Amino acid sequence: QVPLVESGGDLVQPGGSLRLSCAASGSIFSTYVISWYRQAPGKQRAFVALINNSGKTNYADSVKGRFTISRDNAKNTVYLQMNSLKPEDTAVYYCKAVSGLTVYWGKGTQVTVSS
Repeated sequence: QVPLVESGGDLVQPGGSLRLSCAASGSIFSTYVISWYRQAPGKQRAFVALINNSGKTNYADSVKGRFTISRDNAKNTVYLQMNSLKPEDTAVYYCKAVSGLTVYWGKGTQVTVSS
């Protein structure tokens, strides 16, 4: 089992920063491709960033240059460092783990960017 628990969401002012964490249990965490998605009110869930088991990353155009995804396999944790936050980044952020046909989702953490 690789249940996922997101944390780090908060209310932050525009231009601020947050770091989200996605913690997983399971000794095979390092084999999973981990992604962050987000869902804003009234919108579909959208891809934000991905890191594979080799450390290769990919980002949505809307967050390139502002967000950084990283992983610490020793801690079974993936991070999403979010800088220069904008009101349009407001959403529930979800962590997703994929290995072959196996997919896990976390329950999400709320990020609100507002003055």
